[in-house]
Amino acid sequence: MPDGALPVLDVRDLKTVFKTRSGEVHAVNDVSFSLRPGELLGVVGESGSGKSVTMMSLLGLLPSPPAEVKRGQVMFEDKNLLDVDAETLRSVRGGKIGFVFQDPMTSLNPVFTVGVQIMEPLRKHMGMNKKQAAVRAQELLELVGIPDAKRRLGDYPHQFSGGMRQRVMIAIALACDPQVLIADEPTTALDVTIQAQILELMKDLRTKLGMAVIWITHDLGVIAGIADRVMVMYGGQVVEHAPVSTLFKDPQHPYTRALLKTIPTIQGDRAARLTVIEGQPPIIKAAPSACPFRNRCDVAFDRCASENPPRYDLGEGHDAACFFDARTGAPRDA
Repeated sequence: MPDGALPVLDVRDLKTVFKTRSGEVHAVNDVSFSLRPGELLGVVGESGSGKSVTMMSLLGLLPSPPAEVKRGQVMFEDKNLLDVDAETLRSVRGGKIGFVFQDPMTSLNPVFTVGVQIMEPLRKHMGMNKKQAAVRAQELLELVGIPDAKRRLGDYPHQFSGGMRQRVMIAIALACDPQVLIADEPTTALDVTIQAQILELMKDLRTKLGMAVIWITHDLGVIAGIADRVMVMYGGQVVEHAPVSTLFKDPQHPYTRALLKTIPTIQGDRAARLTVIEGQPPIIKAAPSACPFRNRCDVAFDRCASENPPRYDLGEGHDAACFFDARTGAPRDA
């Protein structure tokens, strides 16, 4: 990944809400990040932290209503994807930006063969005829490690194992040689052996194809092995962002430190209980006016209940949204 390269994707001040009978739920609150060519950005946080909603907001994948993207910019190829017409967005979605969804069983259509589903974006976005698309579909199945690819193009999703279905989803996402691939927890439902295979596959594909990747997960162990940078989300906000080595060596947000403590280790007392983060993520029903993590935080003080902290620049691509300075052990200056 070239240093100083212009972002292939640049997101600024993204805000998404869901309108419900009991009022608005503020699911994404002023999220900003960028992605450079060939880079892998890990996005981590508990369920409900806004990871998937953020990424689906970029490509208009949320049902509207109830979802509404209130504001923001999603710059891709000098266009704001939030302002383009539906046809332009469809040409980007699945063509130039691929998306691997979390559950391959519900994402694949059970009444069509996997060959038909891989060929669809090839014919729509790449203008291939049926014969050309079939050849390319076979190449894609071989690329993602599915044996006897030509025969398996005629199989239906239920004839594949969970790991193989996920490989099919990756093949569909890669069909049009996207510049960006968004993978939404693609290994969550898989056993550890298959997880390792999918992770190794993604490393190889990223090297071969040179695409930028956004990898959404709740597993910091996965992120440690594949990411260049990490964005930690909580309460629909980015609470910390850093190069992967910096995040593990010098975590600055209390939520990041708490997440790291929950990772099980093979050392220490085997009878000891796993560390947990007490409490639940918030459901934010108004624009945030206080720190969303304050009720679960071990260093919170009065200011945290009256202001929502900005992202403080800590140098060398590292920032954290916290009024408490973990390096000095004292509150930051107002």
